[in-house]
Amino acid sequence: MSKYIPLWEYVKIGENFPLELTFGEIEGVLGFPLDHSFLNAKKETAEYGFTVGKISMKKRTVVFEKKGEAPL
Repeated sequence: MSKYIPLWEYVKIGENFPLELTFGEIEGVLGFPLDHSFLNAKKETAEYGFTVGKISMKKRTVVFEKKGEAPL
């Protein structure tokens, strides 16, 4: 069982895509700091109907896109 399921469930109920969340917002949903395992776990998002788009280390954000939609 993935430790990121609470995040996937949170993003899944989002209505406005693309959805940009800060690292801080993501950590608030998860209850723990983001780490490198997120890069491996992001492939799990497909089964929830979205994908991880851009990850910005500079802005400290992650963009989630609805599966099958072109990015803006």
